[in-house]
Amino acid sequence: MRVGRSGLVVKKMGMTTLFLDSGEACPVTLFSLEGCSVISSKKDADKDYISIQVGSGVAKKVNKPLSSFFSKLGVVPRKVLKEFRVLPEFDLPGGTSFSADYFDVGSYIDVSGITIGRGFAGPMKRHNFSGLRATHGVSVSHRSHGSTGHRKDPAKVFKGKKMAGHMGCKKITVQNLKVMDHDIERGIIVVKGCVPGFDGAWVTMADAIKKPLKKSAS
Repeated sequence: MRVGRSGLVVKKMGMTTLFLDSGEACPVTLFSLEGCSVISSKKDADKDYISIQVGSGVAKKVNKPLSSFFSKLGVVPRKVLKEFRVLPEFDLPGGTSFSADYFDVGSYIDVSGITIGRGFAGPMKRHNFSGLRATHGVSVSHRSHGSTGHRKDPAKVFKGKKMAGHMGCKKITVQNLKVMDHDIERGIIVVKGCVPGFDGAWVTMADAIKKPLKKSAS
């Protein structure tokens, strides 16, 4: 994420199809703001560090440390908290609420989320291996990955070797997604393409790090 404006913490609602004026069908993902607002800000003059803590959703029950934290700030307990480092000109006071038009239509953003967990998966599903032969002596190991090491030299399996293992539950960032539309009244942002996570998952979105920031952004 770029050090500039604050990002948002939103809930993924799901995917649908948006038909453009040209008649083209565009796959899009819908996000809900869920009361996304600034909870607090942190400043460290010695390290030239300024950050904004953003929260979304309403938590029905929190532990004592978080309950004390929110009560001191006079804020309703939030389900998700994220911190974004910002520049001095983009510092926002606590209690500032974000609107669905925070990102202009046509701008590009980066979305980060946790992929859906698939549990223990074999190499064919996890790494798209072709598997072993279905004949010529192969028995009961058609979906295995085959040999993973060598003989006397180097006599080990290298780190990072593609093998069976835990699949999913990793933080993935999808870059340069275009904002197609937004609904200010309902607090919905429409983004082109797909993002990691299941429907109802919390994700973070911020200005694309590989695209120039628009002058209209504030």
